[in-house]
Amino acid sequence: MSLTDRKTPRAQQLPLSFGHEPATGRDDLVISDPVSAAASIVDRWPDWPSPVVIITGPPGSGKSHLAEVWRRASAAAQIMDGGSADPVLLAEQGAVLLEDADRSALDETTLFHVINAVKSHGTSLMITARAWPSAWNVRLPDLASRLKAATVVEIGAPDDALLTQILFKLFADRQLLIDEKLAAYIVSRMERSLDAAQQIVDRLDRLALARGVKISRTLAGEILNEMSADGC
Repeated sequence: MSLTDRKTPRAQQLPLSFGHEPATGRDDLVISDPVSAAASIVDRWPDWPSPVVIITGPPGSGKSHLAEVWRRASAAAQIMDGGSADPVLLAEQGAVLLEDADRSALDETTLFHVINAVKSHGTSLMITARAWPSAWNVRLPDLASRLKAATVVEIGAPDDALLTQILFKLFADRQLLIDEKLAAYIVSRMERSLDAAQQIVDRLDRLALARGVKISRTLAGEILNEMSADGC
């Protein structure tokens, strides 16, 4: 029996949130043309073309997954906004990771010194961001210069193949299976983004649990219509 055939009482219920954690290992990484270059640079570490690599892409594009794969492989310390550890000292001691740099509260001077520490101590820095560094409105000329010297890899817009694979993965993260016809139906009607895929899977799972029914094309159509009406 398919895992989507699970049964709960017919009465409408409010499903508990179990905080489904996505699988973030290297083997769980979905590889398709839009992410192949970014995955390749992760796999090449420590043989990088420059000590600083910046991975850019839209929300839900896989930046965090790639960053987590690299963090585990490199034993990198994560630079956190408001963290107690000195980012520069961390960069002197080993590899470091800074996520969402274009929305981070980390000041420009500190990031400048982090990059300098990475270069002078032979360590590595991975940065993730939604936009290329040229769009970050960096005011410190020296930092802008350092960022221009970094290797930037962009995750492209997802194609049908990638969206399909992502849907299978997101459902599998919840211990659910869907067939290819249902995946194709969703992909043909959804917004072309991985963020939308995450929302669809979450809403479908919750609605199916609340109604005590299996995930189906009818249920998917209902969710897709709702998201379209909401402008999602």
